[in-house]
This record gives sequence, structure tokens and C-alpha cells, in this order.
Amino acid sequence: MTLFGYIKEDFLNVKRNDPALHSTFELFFNYPGLWAMFFYRHAHWFYGKGLRFLPRFISAIGQFLTTIDIHPAAQIGRRVFIDHGVGVVIGETAIIGNDIVIYQQVTLGGVSLTKGKRHPTLEDNVVVGAGSKVLGNITIGKNSKIGANSVVVKDVPPNTTAIGIPARVIKKGFDKTPLNHNKIPDINKEIFEYLVKRLAVLEHAVKTGDTLSMEKDDHELSEVYDAFIKAMD
Repeated sequence: MTLFGYIKEDFLNVKRNDPALHSTFELFFNYPGLWAMFFYRHAHWFYGKGLRFLPRFISAIGQFLTTIDIHPAAQIGRRVFIDHGVGVVIGETAIIGNDIVIYQQVTLGGVSLTKGKRHPTLEDNVVVGAGSKVLGNITIGKNSKIGANSVVVKDVPPNTTAIGIPARVIKKGFDKTPLNHNKIPDINKEIFEYLVKRLAVLEHAVKTGDTLSMEKDDHELSEVYDAFIKAMD
């Protein structure tokens, strides 16, 4: 596909992904993510010709106008939609597949100063929630989703949902539905509640001396906790 073919597809892709778009006119003023891709496509084309200063200069203009920082050497596929986009950072060796959705404040960054591949790879159909940090030479498998404000430092298998700091897989299996953050469990809250309930059982046993009741309640709590942990493995 030609450079202008990519750009045309980027513009059409916004119409497919954003229900808030009411007219083509809005594309020119309300979509910094689209314009960041516009500058990136040109910068990457020149970078591929062996130039270095001109692509970085184009990227600097794009960053100034959109607050989105995409290194011209990054490899970005087709139909990538950066929604809202403010604060997105995509590093030099990042590889992004097709049909990706990236929300605002996402960082695809590195964790070392060594040369070579040091930024993430996002396979096709990945969704990265707002504020997420995907760090290092790791791979986010196809059809996977990263919950908002997660910090991902390890590979995420295909067809899964990962959340948390550090991110852990909480759901397996391909799911075509959007990433419903209101339905994502709070891992820290679940564990904290488990500890509070376990402490209450122990305090009750100490006060009453009822060890049989303690063993029964403790066993039930352990089963609930084990099931919760296994669901994330």
C-alpha cells in the first residue's frame, strides 16, 4: 500500500471506530490521534529512505501540535486508531499490528538503555486502555485487552484481558465486545477483603475458643481465594 493509501485508510478508520464522530468536518479539528498518525506516516516514510533529521523534525511538529510522541522508526500497521490520544508515547522499536485501539496517556516504552529491540510488540486487534504503560521488549498477543492504568512488564497471551500493577491476566478467551472497565474486578480490593475476613475469623476464634468454627470459616475463605487466584492464572 502507498503512503497516501495508509493515510486515507487512517481517516476512514476513525469513522468506523468512533460513534462520537458526526461529520467529516470534525476529523480536521477534533482528532489529534488521527493527525499524529498523519505526521507519523510521513516521518516513517522518510525514515525508511535512510533519512534521520527530517523524520525527527516532522515528528517534533506532530508532537507539538497533538501532544502525541511517535518515533518515526516505530512500525505501525493498518487501521490503528489513537482515541483522544493526549499524552500517548510510542517508542523507537515498538511494533504495532493491524486494527489496534490505543487510548490517551498510553506509553509503549522501554526499560533499558541497550540498543536493539527494547519496546513492546502489539499483535493484531489489541486494545490498550487509557493510562496504561506497556514496557520493555514484550508481546501483547492478538485480540488481547489491557485495562486502564495497568502496568504491563510481561508477555500477555493472545485472547486474554490483563489488568493491574503489575498487570495480570484475569480473563481468557476471545471476546469481540468492547473493554468494559466497569466490569473489570479490582484485584487489590479482592485480596484486601480476603485478608480482613481472615483476620476477623482468627479474632473470633481467639475470643471464643471456637476452633471448629474457625477451621470451617477459614477453609471456606481459602476456597474462595484459591478460585480467585486460579481465575487469573
